[in-house]
Amino acid sequence: MSVRARVERSVVDRLRDAPDGRPARDALAPALRAALDDERIVLPAAEIRVLERWLDDRLFGLGELAPLLRDERVTEVMVNGTRGVWVEREGRLERTSIRFDDPEDILVIAERLVAPLGRRIDLANPLVDARLPDGSRVHAVIPPIAIGGPVVTIRRFAPRPLALADLVRNATLPGAAAEFLAGAIARRRSILVSGGTSSGKTTTLGALAFAIGVDERIVTIEDAAELRLPQANVVSLETRPASVEGTGAVDVRMLLRNALRMRPDRIIVGEVRGGEALDMLQAMNSGHRGSLTTAHANDAYQALLRLETMALMGGVDLPLPAIREQIRRGIDLVIHQERTAEGQRRIVQLVELDPDVRDGYGLRDLRLL
Repeated sequence: MSVRARVERSVVDRLRDAPDGRPARDALAPALRAALDDERIVLPAAEIRVLERWLDDRLFGLGELAPLLRDERVTEVMVNGTRGVWVEREGRLERTSIRFDDPEDILVIAERLVAPLGRRIDLANPLVDARLPDGSRVHAVIPPIAIGGPVVTIRRFAPRPLALADLVRNATLPGAAAEFLAGAIARRRSILVSGGTSSGKTTTLGALAFAIGVDERIVTIEDAAELRLPQANVVSLETRPASVEGTGAVDVRMLLRNALRMRPDRIIVGEVRGGEALDMLQAMNSGHRGSLTTAHANDAYQALLRLETMALMGGVDLPLPAIREQIRRGIDLVIHQERTAEGQRRIVQLVELDPDVRDGYGLRDLRLL
């Protein structure tokens, strides 16, 4: 047995002697000093701190994943069961040297992530999607749903939210386009942001929201609250999954309907995925101009077609022409964003809808990109 393994075992034995049977994190340092004394090991203070952090990660934290999450360049960590761990670092996907041999080790990490949030992951609840205290999102799936072992995905966010000026500095969009969008927000034009997974839709949505006036009341609705806005008069709402008994679920549609009673000047829906698209369109067409949302799509035109489909899922027997009219009158601009092969997020389409086009959608390229 290696020296490190002996020290770890000694520390664990001491922590197990906690009076209530629940080892406290602040008991780690004294236990480590006692273990080093027993082993007659003398280490410089710097090495003791490194060893203490390693033990803290292993016994109380996220184990091998902890160093990855301390790297500010890493925006996503993906554990694919026992097959390996991948990260997205500075926009590019890469495989790490970390590998879990025991699926139970991954399950322990998943439980440590979701337990403080009041969530469970077990055979009865094999999937969980939650927001961590720092705003990061965690998604976990365990067997039998995940065939190759527990899968954990952690999406991290920038230490501070980005404004339109930051998107210009990041080369996400040109300065002229940023100025146009800031003016569009001021003129209360409603905007749909489209793109694929991890294309930066939420970041762009937040940057657009930064341009909303400080004297306006904003209500945000998200599955997992990610938007961080500087305005004072902001109400943030977050969905809630059903309990173990299958009751108590609160979805985006329910929150959107209640948001209309909160006297919002602007409504921001993190993403529309289903029937709530119809409620969002009705809000945009009934006095809540300048609202913002995102949707998954391959380009701006297809984003509008997806919006049609989602509105048809709203359970209201509206003919397609009526829904198209709601879209033409409700959405003013569509922004489409993509992630390049090099990991750069870029806005590649900025189009304006012509509300007077009767056959489909008339999209005018604003030629600012």
